Amino acid sequence: MPVEEFVAGWISGALGLVLGHPFDTVKVRLQTQTTYRGIIDCMVKTYHHESLLGFFKGMSFPIASIAMVNSVLFGVYSNTLLALTATAHQERRAQPPSYIHVFIAGCTRGFVQVYCLAPFDLIKVRLQNQTEPRARPPGSPPPRYRGPVHCAVSIFQEEGPRGLFRGAWALTLRDTPTLGIYFVTYEWLCRQSTRDGQDPSPATVLVAGGFAGIASWAVATPLDVIKSRLQMAGLKRRAYRGVLDCMVSSARQEGLGVFFRGLTINSARAFPVNAVTFLSYEYLLRSWG
Repeated sequence: MPVEEFVAGWISGALGLVLGHPFDTVKVRLQTQTTYRGIIDCMVKTYHHESLLGFFKGMSFPIASIAMVNSVLFGVYSNTLLALTATAHQERRAQPPSYIHVFIAGCTRGFVQVYCLAPFDLIKVRLQNQTEPRARPPGSPPPRYRGPVHCAVSIFQEEGPRGLFRGAWALTLRDTPTLGIYFVTYEWLCRQSTRDGQDPSPATVLVAGGFAGIASWAVATPLDVIKSRLQMAGLKRRAYRGVLDCMVSSARQEGLGVFFRGLTINSARAFPVNAVTFLSYEYLLRSWG
């Protein structure tokens, strides 16, 4: 497995994470809380009560872990294509893989991602939902979690080892097909704008990566809502019997529109984050290749 693909994945993942985390915080709060009237209201209240740092809650753990996971996952995608087509990354413009192979490799990455990402994602969501101001008034209760390590230990103690994988089944249903769609969209847009055998231009990579992100989140958002609610259910002592029960309960109480809560902010976040992620990944591989 080429080492440079894992390193490029780590760097591009870290860049995308830092750029997208404030949007992700707003998205998670809209999906799991009912105290906000919309995106702007959530942003204003977060800034007013928690300052600019409130948008970066839960980022310290992902910057060290999810970026590392991203390096593995780009490697999984690239090496699945290598196994399916016997072509390395540098050869894929001259011998492009079929869209079926791209979809299978993307789905494989999505499936593997769940077991790498689920505990990190759970901790991130729990920390993002802590709305206590950084400077607490005297006598006010402290936040439930003092940081990512304390959060992980608390979940393990209170909910058991399975608690760290709460929402993992919804994450599997979200990511497995979605990442197949993600990479197929990226490849299709690159090929439409690039002559055969040539590498796509930086502008093409930016646009293709951005629209691939939007397309994937349009499909993923309903299950993303369910995933976030299942992850918070342990904290709220609310018992969902599973993905289907969460879907039915949410629809009954809040209508079908609940499944698209966060879609706008997801789309706004997806374009710049995925554009930068793909551009940095492709640029690093070309410079090292």
